[in-house]
Amino acid sequence: MLNDAKIKAAKPREKPYKLTDSNQLYLHVTPTGGRHWRMNYTYGVGASGKPAQKTLTFGPYPALTLVEARKRRDVAKDLLRDGRDPAVERRIAAKARTLSDGNTFERIARQWYEANVPRWSTHHASDVITSLARDVFPQLGNLPLSVITASKVLEVLKKIEDRDAVETAKRLRQRMSAVFVYAIASGIAENDPAAIVRGALKPIVLRGRQPAITDLTGVRQVLIDAEAERSRTVTKFALRFLALTAVRPGELRGAAWDEMEDLEPRFAVKAGERVQINAPLWRIPGARMKGEKARKAETGGDHLVPLSHQAVEVLDVLRRLTGTGPLCFPNERHVRKPMSENAIGYLLNRAGYHHRHVPHGWRAAFSTIMNEWAKHSGNPDDRAVIDLMLAHVPKDKVESAYNRAAFMPRRRELAQTWADMLVADMWPPEVHLGQPIRYSIGNPKPLAN
Repeated sequence: MLNDAKIKAAKPREKPYKLTDSNQLYLHVTPTGGRHWRMNYTYGVGASGKPAQKTLTFGPYPALTLVEARKRRDVAKDLLRDGRDPAVERRIAAKARTLSDGNTFERIARQWYEANVPRWSTHHASDVITSLARDVFPQLGNLPLSVITASKVLEVLKKIEDRDAVETAKRLRQRMSAVFVYAIASGIAENDPAAIVRGALKPIVLRGRQPAITDLTGVRQVLIDAEAERSRTVTKFALRFLALTAVRPGELRGAAWDEMEDLEPRFAVKAGERVQINAPLWRIPGARMKGEKARKAETGGDHLVPLSHQAVEVLDVLRRLTGTGPLCFPNERHVRKPMSENAIGYLLNRAGYHHRHVPHGWRAAFSTIMNEWAKHSGNPDDRAVIDLMLAHVPKDKVESAYNRAAFMPRRRELAQTWADMLVADMWPPEVHLGQPIRYSIGNPKPLAN
């Protein structure tokens, strides 16, 4: 049997030779001084009908020590006893490693995404791939699925939790788990480490309803205070238009000029009086509305928002600023992208309404105030109309059976009543044109008394 001293003493010769160890393991020494561990064995039958002679190479000495070479020999012997050829098994293992190294998390995640995107809405699909690209791919994207452990997954999710985004962390865990389940079904992975960490994440703290001021005097003051702040003019117009229409903030941000209908005034003489007969309307495509993809693709699924005179006034002035582009309320730097989702919220915060009134709060204000008004006006049936104006589908209705164009004349009346109450005697939108948008060092914001 060999030992390290004998191996180190082996000198090159004119011809290759071998130093035998045990159980068919030997060290092959070349004329140039190379020393490699090999093992001769028989497996199967050759062309002559006799057992086929084969040689297995383990690696060079001293990179592969005598102890490690013996371990590899023993593994090869075990395979032979099981009726398997160690050379073939090595090739299979090498191919599996190559496949494993190529099956990175990002590659499989994108395959999973492409398989599922046809049944998702455009907004949801964008949110899924954006969240993975932002929070997961930079850390795990290049790693083969086989080496991603539960601790690695948890490390990624904890970083998201640390920025106070617990709900985002939970959604990403679900998406990562879906990727692993897809990989398991495809024969690429054997386990789902994202499922294991579910109980290690922070619980979601229920925060209740979003903050909203819901009395008429209060919400009028919100508008007055916010529009008195220095801000981008388009943001102020967005705030007033949001308050007048009570749509969801995301629906407002994506508002496009080609969604606005019948804005130009038209008149006719009726009963000897000249009356305006155009019916301004904002038609929000179903694809941009909240809900499942089936609802978004539904025929007649557009949300119809009747526009009051005051809402049209905002659009008339806004058109001077953004009318040459596709969006009513574009981003300050990219005219083909919607304004920031935080712009209106930041304006309300600067006006002193942090944790008191958020952009979504206009929906609660509209619902509360108009339902109270309907009750005191003797019109209790207006509750269903108000819900329709908010794009709420009654629980006893299915999406496809609900008429979203119902009660349009009454909806138009209620929209005008709301606008008359909300902005009565307020300054017209034009006053904001040309106003400074920021406070300067020489002209700072005055301190509150």
